[in-house]
Amino acid sequence: MKLKQLLKEMNYQVLQGDLNQEVSQIDYDSRTVQDRSLFVCIPGANVDGHDFIDQVIDKGARVIVVEHDVPFQEGITYIHVKESRLALALLSCAFFEHPSRHMTVIGITGTKGKTTTSYMMESILEKANKKVGIIGTIGSIVNGEFQKTKNTTPESFELQRLMRQMVECGCEYCVMEVSSQGLMLNRVAGIDFDYGVFTNLSPDHIGEHEHHSFEHYMACKKMLFQMCRVGIFNRDDEHYEDMINGAKCDIKTYSIHQQSDLKASQISLSQGLGTLGVSFQTSGLIHANFETDIPGQFSVYNSLVAIILCHLLGIETNYIKEALKKVRVRGRVEIVPVGQKYTVMIDYAHNALSFESILQTIMDYQPHRILCVYGAGGHRDVKRRYDVGEIVAKYKAFSILTADNPRGENISQICQDIVTGIHRVGGDYVIIEDRKEAIHYALEHAEANDVILCLGKGHEDYQILQHEPLPFSEKQIIEDYFHI
Repeated sequence: MKLKQLLKEMNYQVLQGDLNQEVSQIDYDSRTVQDRSLFVCIPGANVDGHDFIDQVIDKGARVIVVEHDVPFQEGITYIHVKESRLALALLSCAFFEHPSRHMTVIGITGTKGKTTTSYMMESILEKANKKVGIIGTIGSIVNGEFQKTKNTTPESFELQRLMRQMVECGCEYCVMEVSSQGLMLNRVAGIDFDYGVFTNLSPDHIGEHEHHSFEHYMACKKMLFQMCRVGIFNRDDEHYEDMINGAKCDIKTYSIHQQSDLKASQISLSQGLGTLGVSFQTSGLIHANFETDIPGQFSVYNSLVAIILCHLLGIETNYIKEALKKVRVRGRVEIVPVGQKYTVMIDYAHNALSFESILQTIMDYQPHRILCVYGAGGHRDVKRRYDVGEIVAKYKAFSILTADNPRGENISQICQDIVTGIHRVGGDYVIIEDRKEAIHYALEHAEANDVILCLGKGHEDYQILQHEPLPFSEKQIIEDYFHI
């Protein structure tokens, strides 16, 4: 593609060179540069792309996009922009011919519920014989093929590449998780969002390398509603008013408690052989009964998002009902059917907030006991370890402490840190450092109406030991134990 076509919808200044030349690809990593590449210099926390200009020119780059003054080389085109990350996103949109303009794009943001909601959407749309692609925490799905992604919201060039694949495969819909980092770093700039969804908001990703305050975290989330045509908001969330403030989209709402466009009521918990679920009625835009085999009130909220979205997309209610009943989300309150009188569940919960959420959910089903298999990540905040131990003990669950991506840290020490939190409340625990053995221990000691929670790994299919990711699948371990 010619450079002037790539720059067509951007603000820029030509410092030197020719806009009629061909660009073979766009790069922001000096290691991937090829002949006739356009290289975008992105300043980072540890590395600045401006420091690699000579290197990428030697490798064949002929166009350099910069934020600040640099020495010029003869025969090279230099483009100045105000924000390199924004430029990368807009250039990527143009390079892949604006794929978001050829699909209905749904962006989901919030602290919790993004992944489950996106897979509910996929399940319903596919039930209605629609072709849909997904991009999110677990990875991306394009034309039924799973691809791993580095971030919940990939870097803009990768994101546009995935969306172009979806268009070429005939996808009518793209459902994507939109993280606060993705918004803050302009990864989704230039995307035509038809719908934006707000699930909920609670303190998360606050720290030196992410958001400096909760207010900044919220402000980044709100950016999605400057970009979409219709915004769908959780009316029950305490930050609802803040989130809709300044939104430039049409607003639709869902709720359990407040008045909204789609409201759930008559919520009832359901249990079967090794399964936990929930049923409810809706009023407002749709008057119908729904049920899903994903437990808890948060599943009602996630279901409401999928219901209101699919209703707005013109999907028949029967398709929504059938898909919600059968939907399964990898590593998100995922019940593994083992044919026993107890329930086995895998979840990605890895901090005190998410631990408390899932434990409260399970307590509502009045289990005989809760057995928690969990650990804590190595080289992470030690206070988090105290907190998760205290939460598990608070709910009188039995802790089976084990490895969870210990990296270079000693597993025993990590477990002892968790024990510090358990001792604050006074809970029961056992330490079994090998996670496979820990899971087997839980399965061997489970009794009727127990719930086994394997927390922390979720969808991950690896265990990081000494900085090396080694193959590890909790679901496979459980299925192998029962010869499923």
